[in-house]
Amino acid sequence: MVSVRNWKTNLEIAQTLIKEASANGANLIVLPEFFIQITDPDDPKRLDIAEELGAGAIQIALAQIAKECSIFLVAGTILIKALNGKYYNTLIVYNQDGEQVAYYNKIHLFKYADETNQYDESLTFVSGSEVKTVDIFGFRIGLSICYDLRFPELYRKMGKLDLILLPSAFTYTTGKAHWQTLTVARAIENQCYFMAVNQGGLHETGRYTYGHSMIINPWGEIMSSCEEGTKIIYANLFKNKIQEIRAKIPALEHRIL
Repeated sequence: MVSVRNWKTNLEIAQTLIKEASANGANLIVLPEFFIQITDPDDPKRLDIAEELGAGAIQIALAQIAKECSIFLVAGTILIKALNGKYYNTLIVYNQDGEQVAYYNKIHLFKYADETNQYDESLTFVSGSEVKTVDIFGFRIGLSICYDLRFPELYRKMGKLDLILLPSAFTYTTGKAHWQTLTVARAIENQCYFMAVNQGGLHETGRYTYGHSMIINPWGEIMSSCEEGTKIIYANLFKNKIQEIRAKIPALEHRIL
């Protein structure tokens, strides 16, 4: 996706994509970070869409589309109200009945500055405090968001995983330098599938996200990808592939530290 300022437009686009993916056989669908809105950081109305966890028009709509399409939906992220006038950047998982079965508040908050760009998520968000996993279709799945990618210890705390999810809005500058290297590394070192779902393109605000969403297998091979734009990528995941890789190199059994 290349999300715009208007959250209703973004929601309609997401619903259309979900229906298309479901019609093509997808049963686990992941949306990118900030899919619901990317707006100007100094826009005083940008936080008006924040909701209480488990309530609000956005979450109701997401639950409905998950139930309508009978899919697991990873709504990869919306603003959830926290204390002291700040917010969580929250990923929510819905099951095939539209029930919320998991959520994860982003732990690592992005900060970056160069000659032309500055980002500091801590001005708006507070860090989550809980590492989260969820079981779907017999797969043990680790939940993470964007900047979390740079912290491999997060995934180690999750234990053995079959799949890692990473909704993102990686900047073009940092993505071009590090995105593929980091995502492939996380798949290889955890010997599991990795779904990196990134915003990709030039947004109304002038922000440029890197794109290059990809699904990576436990050997570090890219199974499916797209560079930019509003597109869907697909892959079939098999637990025996994970077992095959771990039998070849039982690295997870060799950990000492």
